[in-house]
Amino acid sequence: MSLPRPKSRSNSAAPSPSLSRKAGTRSPATPKDYPEETFWTKVGTLGRKKKTDEVQEVENEGKHAIDSPGMPKSAEMPPEEYQLEENEERSMIEPKSFENPKFKELIKVLIDWVNDELHHYRIIVQDIEEDLYDGQILQKLMEKLTGQQLQVPEVTQTEDGQRNKLRIVLGFANHVLGLQRGQAKWSVDSVHTKNIVSILHLLVALARHFRAPIRLPEHVTVDVVIVTKRDGILLHRVIMEELTSAYDDLGLKQERDAFDTLFDHAPDKLQVVKKSLVTFVNKHLNKINLDVYDLDAQFSDGVFLCLLMGLLEGYFVPLYDFHLTPQSFEEKVTNVGLAFELMQDGGLPKPKARPEDIVNLDLKSTLRVLYNLFTKYKHLS
Repeated sequence: MSLPRPKSRSNSAAPSPSLSRKAGTRSPATPKDYPEETFWTKVGTLGRKKKTDEVQEVENEGKHAIDSPGMPKSAEMPPEEYQLEENEERSMIEPKSFENPKFKELIKVLIDWVNDELHHYRIIVQDIEEDLYDGQILQKLMEKLTGQQLQVPEVTQTEDGQRNKLRIVLGFANHVLGLQRGQAKWSVDSVHTKNIVSILHLLVALARHFRAPIRLPEHVTVDVVIVTKRDGILLHRVIMEELTSAYDDLGLKQERDAFDTLFDHAPDKLQVVKKSLVTFVNKHLNKINLDVYDLDAQFSDGVFLCLLMGLLEGYFVPLYDFHLTPQSFEEKVTNVGLAFELMQDGGLPKPKARPEDIVNLDLKSTLRVLYNLFTKYKHLS
């Protein structure tokens, strides 16, 4: 009496011919040897269930292939699952390090900074490992920070294309950061395989170099598992990796001064200060037919600073001593660095700002430098 119910259900919801044929191709060719499977294939229930499971499995595999062409997330990959060649070495973060509050804060601060920098492109980073490994967002970040366009394809979907793009982007980043071969704590391979330690080292270095307006948590460390294959056996050791240290040199903990107060509480007075400084510098630069109208940008390449120091100290700065028409970030930094040296030669203390701060259009740093000149040389006619 139990069989009529399945038959009536089969009649009311018979599988389509195409589904029956597909199910039949997966079933053995000899139904008599497997009567139950043949029966349920006719009914269609098992066929539909198998079809749904297989489709879901294919979809999951496809999503994984698209989203994770490199190495899986570090915390999800235990050492014994590494597929390494003989003498090859790889690293991953100990899963417990992901629960470190300082580590979480560092990731959040860096993601917020990158998103702030790239909001013009309508780019939103949500996961450092998944979003930065292919070089696309890193390219946009470097272009935004330096103001230079990189000659790389906009979109690269193949692994070789992504690695080639990363090679150009990271090479440019290393050059801007002034790193020699072997000094960088990241590589094409480590970034593309989503090594979060390498990616964080890169972002921290960029944030420090470009004086990002963020406060990085200090002394952030993680435990890193280093896996090596020796004689066919996977060996691993654990080391402590420091991602951040103390940042007094960046001015992140610098005491607030009058300019901080002006920026935060008295923007109207800030405009008065800027106008006074423009009048001061033009009084001297006009002597050589130069005119300043935009303090925010005109001193960023260092040319006006070098010429101004010569005028204030009463000597001519040879044009071959600096880049008269600087094109690259490095040339601008060199110019500002020379101007800082001339200031110290004139008896001024070493500026608290870095040359990179002036080049990066940090207005507070520019105003502080010019105000120091105004204080010392305001008596000159």
